[in-house]
Amino acid sequence: MATVTQPCPSWTRGSVPLSKRVLPRRRFTTRLTTYPQAALVQAPPPPPPSSPRDSSSSIQLLTLSRANDLQAEARAMARAANATVYNPQLIASMYGSQPIKVVRRTLQILTALGSFGLKLLLDQRNGALDKNRRVRAVELKDIFTKLGPTFVKLGQGLSTRPDICPPEYLEELSELQDGLPTFPDEEAFACIERELGLSLDSIFSSISPSAVAAASLGQVYKAQLKYSGKLVAVKVQRPGIEEAIGLDFYLIRGLGIFINKYIDIITSDVVALIDEFARRVFQELNYVQEGQNARRFKKLYADKEDICVPDVFWDYTSAKVLTMEWVEGVKLNEQEAIERQGLKVLDLVNTGIQCSLRQLLEYGYFHADPHPGNLLATPEGKLAFLDFGMMSETPEEARSAIIGHVVHLVNRDYEAMARDYYALDFLSPDVDVSPIVPALRDFFDDALNYTVSELNFKTLVDGLGNVLYQFPFNVPAYYALILRSLTVLEGLALYADPNFKVLAASYPYFAKRLLTDPNPYLRDALIELLFQDGRFRWGRLENLLAQGRMDRDFSAKEALQPVLKVLLSPDGEEIRTLVIKEAVRVTEAFTLSTISDTYKSVPDFMRVLVFNGNANGPIITSETEMQNLIELRDQVIRIWELLRSSNDYDPDLLLPILQIAGANLIIEPISSCKKM
Repeated sequence: MATVTQPCPSWTRGSVPLSKRVLPRRRFTTRLTTYPQAALVQAPPPPPPSSPRDSSSSIQLLTLSRANDLQAEARAMARAANATVYNPQLIASMYGSQPIKVVRRTLQILTALGSFGLKLLLDQRNGALDKNRRVRAVELKDIFTKLGPTFVKLGQGLSTRPDICPPEYLEELSELQDGLPTFPDEEAFACIERELGLSLDSIFSSISPSAVAAASLGQVYKAQLKYSGKLVAVKVQRPGIEEAIGLDFYLIRGLGIFINKYIDIITSDVVALIDEFARRVFQELNYVQEGQNARRFKKLYADKEDICVPDVFWDYTSAKVLTMEWVEGVKLNEQEAIERQGLKVLDLVNTGIQCSLRQLLEYGYFHADPHPGNLLATPEGKLAFLDFGMMSETPEEARSAIIGHVVHLVNRDYEAMARDYYALDFLSPDVDVSPIVPALRDFFDDALNYTVSELNFKTLVDGLGNVLYQFPFNVPAYYALILRSLTVLEGLALYADPNFKVLAASYPYFAKRLLTDPNPYLRDALIELLFQDGRFRWGRLENLLAQGRMDRDFSAKEALQPVLKVLLSPDGEEIRTLVIKEAVRVTEAFTLSTISDTYKSVPDFMRVLVFNGNANGPIITSETEMQNLIELRDQVIRIWELLRSSNDYDPDLLLPILQIAGANLIIEPISSCKKM
């Protein structure tokens, strides 16, 4: 983990030991018992046992640590029992009876954004749009800040989109990630004591006198735990945040109801999308839930050596206070600072993309708010994920359908692509997809003229969006969060390299999953990719292996296992027949190309003697056909080399194919002789 074991000099100078500070706080007589072993979500593994007794003791200590950890988490959950949850009906009843407050907030929003839009219009008419861009960017940042957390989150999303916002806007809006105004420190310290039922000096030996970072929902202090000396980040929620967010979502939801009712061009359920986003935001207000999210995320994804997820200290966590391990690092969009540490930004971006693909398509549990303030480059070169308030999940059937959708896209199988929308829950089963196929063909035939390295994710999303709007699609709420997550990642990548393409970086992962995943849906997709019109497409297999080997989790031992299972299954007769035909073709290619190579190596005068003056040699075939056979042989050899050069390659992998092909190559001539 990327942690700091001693306070950094700059922080030590700015902190004050609590015993020497005078704080306006209440004294509590009730104190929680602390458990040093239970402080971390996952206790570090014990040292290797030297004897059976040591092993037994280690297991007992680990069991006790886990039990203490669960007890601490249970106490944190009890402290958060009354945390606010999103209830649109309750919010509607609350603000429906407060028309003055609603009108005041509506006018505030319309006035702020309307005046900004008017200034942009005047700049455009006066030809001063570029000249005043920096000034307007600062104004927009200030407007979002004044309008509160909901609009701050909007600004955070825009700050990661260099393809939407000019550089001046990106620079100013990026300050919304963690450079927001703070609320009084005395209120934060009082909140900590009130939520935890402990005095500050009983928890921390020292704490930063002011917040080291401020986000949309809370602000963070750097402190040192008294019982262990560990450095921690203590996040404290902004006072009155529930009411502010609730009012904004009441207004936004009202707009969504209006859109659903009167604007036919938008076929998605806008209210459902707003409700999903609102639920995620309100979940962020429960810091115990965020801690549980972090624990789950760490268990799933921090198994990789280059991913860092901080631990949670449950005894010092409640609905409005979250205490986590302190992580030293630089924001992912601070390219110069990262390079000064001897790190490469693109390496970190690639790490983030690969981790995100695992989140979206492997386990389905993903970080739905990966803005630059939540992604840090640690001095050790790890990518640290922070802020686990907004998380989401991809349904299992949708994960496979997304990968299959990519396969169908590569194959230009637009009929299959249209049918994928059933599995993705974009269309109800009673909708006819045949009218959608021409629209998909018109768009993707143009898009696929680019190579994978040239494709831009946003271009595909925008083009697909135009198709979706023409038909009765209902985009699920989880899919909207996926798009947001991926577009943010592409935006982060573009900071490091304007020519970087997320799709090109993602392709090795898709190839690896297709070659190794036993999921029936993906197995069928792989077979569709490799077999076409009764012929095996060796070029596709070579490309998949070459790309799949670029993924560090690729296993040659597992490669092609899905196809082998089909080949050996009772239902695999059709595939076995194709394999036998292809085995005959490959055998012919090796035999004839070897004869051809031998003939070419014979001196000219020997050819006349050996082949009786036949200048064309012993093979009666066209030059084009012979060239095709040589290319097939060379392709098979390259595929063999790709497999053999992998660390965990097992030759036994190909035995089933050789056995089936060999047996049938012998049986076929025998059967033919019996019929004669």
